[in-house]
Amino acid sequence: MAAITYDHKVTSSIPPARLFNAFIVNGDGLIPKVLPQTIKSVGILQGDGGAGTIKVTTFGEGSQFKSVKHHVEALDKENYVYKYSILEGNILHDAVEKVSYETQIVPSSDGGSICENNSTYFTKENAQISENDIKAGKESAITVFKAIEAYLIANPDLY
Repeated sequence: MAAITYDHKVTSSIPPARLFNAFIVNGDGLIPKVLPQTIKSVGILQGDGGAGTIKVTTFGEGSQFKSVKHHVEALDKENYVYKYSILEGNILHDAVEKVSYETQIVPSSDGGSICENNSTYFTKENAQISENDIKAGKESAITVFKAIEAYLIANPDLY
């Protein structure tokens, strides 16, 4: 199994605690509310939401995917770190065994946040994954992030 890793950062005017609380801790309910055409629902199959939890995300009509199952590896509310891996679903095509993500939200000098993301694609045997697939995943994540950010800006008393 080969691994392809990429990092990217996204800045936000939202402070780290509020952004982490909305996007990560309460994201299962908030994301389908903010982006119902993309994410229909997120449900827990096993666990309490913390490390070891298995979740299923069902995508909406606006997505080319049906659903994914992922495993929460770490949820550190004090340091704003979230780690999980996608284990099953049609988002994982023939070349990909799993995809692991690590997100850490750190304060920026202007009182906002920097969302630091690391994604690792584990490919099957000698399979190749295209740059377009990686780019599409990154753009999808940024779209969700920016939608949550806009929702928080429009609703300053929430989270």
